[in-house]
Amino acid sequence: MIRILKTESEGIILDATGRKNGRGAYICPSADCLRKAVKTRGLDRSFKTQVPAQVYETLEKEMEQLVGQ
Repeated sequence: MIRILKTESEGIILDATGRKNGRGAYICPSADCLRKAVKTRGLDRSFKTQVPAQVYETLEKEMEQLVGQ
């Protein structure tokens, strides 16, 4: 599972270490899971705020790099 984190200072980011402070949500490490989270607005519900499309695009790129290692 990969942790996605909402912080006051950095916004919504991918937390590869799982140790950063903030409100977190977990998804499986695949692009399909991220697409499903976008479609069902799962992250919006978890973070109780609307997640901009640009953030999803950034998360997808970061996830590709992390899983590709």
